[in-house]
Amino acid sequence: MKKQDIYFVLTAVVFLLPFFVLPGLMVFYSRLNATHPFWMSFLKFAILATTGEMIGLRIRTGNYHQKGFGVFPRAIVWGFLGVAIKIAFVIFGEGAPRMLAAMGVDYGMIPPAEILNRNFFSSFSGLQLLTAFAVSVTMNTFFAPVFMTFHKITDTHILNYRGNWRCLFRPVPFGRIIKELNWDVQWNFVFKKTIPLFWYPAHTITFLLPAEFRILFAAILGVILGVLLLVASLRSRASGV
Repeated sequence: MKKQDIYFVLTAVVFLLPFFVLPGLMVFYSRLNATHPFWMSFLKFAILATTGEMIGLRIRTGNYHQKGFGVFPRAIVWGFLGVAIKIAFVIFGEGAPRMLAAMGVDYGMIPPAEILNRNFFSSFSGLQLLTAFAVSVTMNTFFAPVFMTFHKITDTHILNYRGNWRCLFRPVPFGRIIKELNWDVQWNFVFKKTIPLFWYPAHTITFLLPAEFRILFAAILGVILGVLLLVASLRSRASGV
């Protein structure tokens, strides 16, 4: 382990340790989640998903940061993407259970979406698992491909400006970037493999968690996403694009 890795781990420990040793901080965190859900989603994704991309960069280049990477613009973009994910959680978290009910799944006297708010450890049921899986599948089938493509476009835009923060105030040339994307990798790896094999089960677990921890867990998954993006990038380079 190199010195930069030690610093990185120590920074993570210093950041996370107070949540485990100061009970009042967790109460404060839960209150913020309840009163400012979208701002908290922005903050969590800006920090954690960007960290995931930095880990991916470390694996690829040996450094957590390099010129042209653009940590600041990436964090801002991830913040707004985090808000979009929170919106998707609300829409599909309410809609998918209603879809199951319309298809004949019997929820009894329980409002369909409320099944996901039951305590996983004290009242877990097959119906709860089915509902969480349905939310994950619908969200990742209808929302994730658009989300992933949009992220790839913004990522390319940042790299085209060599990570300069001014890219945040410049028009994104969507048409040109879309034409230049490696759709073989985007379709055959990002869509066909990571969505069913990773995101379906990962977000099933997400929706089995208490509501206040779902976005946090999704943001932590962003660390894994950083590694997946690295693999996709390496595949693109290997194919000559």
